Amino acid sequence: MTSWQLAPAAYDTPEATRLRRDYYDEVASRYWKRPATSAEVDEGLAGDGAELLAPPTGQFVVGRYGGRAAACGGLVMLDGGRAELTRVYLRPAFRGKQGAGLLLELLESEARGLGASRTVLNTRLDLVEARALYVRHGYREIPAYCAGPYVEICYGKDLGPAAA
Repeated sequence: MTSWQLAPAAYDTPEATRLRRDYYDEVASRYWKRPATSAEVDEGLAGDGAELLAPPTGQFVVGRYGGRAAACGGLVMLDGGRAELTRVYLRPAFRGKQGAGLLLELLESEARGLGASRTVLNTRLDLVEARALYVRHGYREIPAYCAGPYVEICYGKDLGPAAA
């Protein structure tokens, strides 16, 4: 039986970089309502703060399904015991195989391990599948905690006490 294997990973490995590129390509293409060019993906990833996706400031995780890189997600520690989820992505061929929930569980566990007692995230209204995923896993709409051109709705979830 094919199953998921998820684990923390460096954000800058070739595999993680391909996943981050695929994530950016999909969200940018949906926003622009046309395929993003390779140059646009490069520009979007340049200076995107990915270096924060490593302890102690954050974490990046990669999910494999049947040994193939299929998913990724990151978190960045904010103030007040909060961790921001970011770059949560499953390649289309691997959606519907229960990986998204496992990915969120691991990200929440990693956030606790870094001292977070709450996770927050922001997304766009057109990313309806992502929004449904977050609500299904206990995230609730919250007031905006940040600003930006793509911040249309924010969610949060209490994780309970952070790791000691």
